[in-house]
Amino acid sequence: MPETLPTDATGPLKGLRVLDLTAVVLGPFCTQMLGDWGADIIKIEPPTGDLVRNSGVHRNRGMASVFLGINRNKRDLALDLKSPEGAEVLRRLIPRVDVLVTNIRPAGMARLGFGPEECRVLNPRLVVAVATGFGQDGPYRARPAFDEIIQASSGFADIVGEDQGGPVFVPSLIADKVTGMALLSGVLAALYHRERTGEGQLVEVPMLETLTAFLSVEHLGGLGFEPRHGPAGYQRLRHRKPAPTRDGHITLLPYSSANWVAFFTMAGREDLIETLSVRDPVKRNANIEAVYAAMAEVARSKTTAEWLALCEQHDIPATGFTRIEALTEHPHLKAVGMFEEHDHPSEGRIRMAKPPTRFEKTPANIRRLAPRLGEHTVEVLQELGFTAAEIAEMQTRQVIRQA
Repeated sequence: MPETLPTDATGPLKGLRVLDLTAVVLGPFCTQMLGDWGADIIKIEPPTGDLVRNSGVHRNRGMASVFLGINRNKRDLALDLKSPEGAEVLRRLIPRVDVLVTNIRPAGMARLGFGPEECRVLNPRLVVAVATGFGQDGPYRARPAFDEIIQASSGFADIVGEDQGGPVFVPSLIADKVTGMALLSGVLAALYHRERTGEGQLVEVPMLETLTAFLSVEHLGGLGFEPRHGPAGYQRLRHRKPAPTRDGHITLLPYSSANWVAFFTMAGREDLIETLSVRDPVKRNANIEAVYAAMAEVARSKTTAEWLALCEQHDIPATGFTRIEALTEHPHLKAVGMFEEHDHPSEGRIRMAKPPTRFEKTPANIRRLAPRLGEHTVEVLQELGFTAAEIAEMQTRQVIRQA
């Protein structure tokens, strides 16, 4: 039996309408959160589909795991935006939505005839949110960008690879997802401004600048002073590594002075409390390499389970390591129901992480699973007033595609 999902949004953005002209990961990650929180998302894809439809594991072509993970709670319209008919569809859609989100490069949107000014003529209250690779006031503004390009440009890969003799990429789409969350924040802030003033605006969120700001919080280091006062980077984080135990590894993170005193006391190494000056945070940080080296050496004396029990007893932050293959069995995540299973109409039983943000009065909910290409094409076009004959003609001319 097909699963019956709730049809009504319960999240705080219920009633908001969003036109989603994004692809791959950054934009869809942002718009999925808007959808989870109640917005009606209309995703427009070219008739050939979003590139990410084939990224990851799949049962059926065009419905791969990455696409399934960032495109729920959306209606899907497959449309050739470069055609005159496609442009007419956009002209009818834009006045009906509150937000347009895109990661099409600004020059591309301008060529389509839907730059910010053209959109503002159609809908003065519209929030136009644009994710770019590089800020449009800089020399790299026309360059294409993907996650690894930004990890490389921002210094992120350099920081990660310090101990390995060369740059290393984080094996997660960190630049896309961090920028996606910044894009979400920008949309919500612009909507709040509109609520107070009635005016829409353009919001630009560039990937390089966003990841640079994200990294600079702790890693600007000595570059945060003029003249510079020491090296870039955050030495304490550079020395934080998995600690080997008698039977594996553990993450030990004594943080406060009291934590450090308790750790060395319960380890039977009270002598290190004074030797390493762990009571004084300034002296401790100045000597952090020796402090972490001592902790790693002490950690070898007990099993992971013994350390976890002791750390819990003394309220010292610590945890074992979860293998990605065992993530769905994590005891806390299982207890909170983090992973939900649903029956997808074409993909069968699928599993996904639920919306993690909890709203007391207006909970997020899952109303639609990731759509097939063009699944809602006819539905959306009918809402816009296109007749059955016009829709059939667009189908014949391959302007649209239906699932």
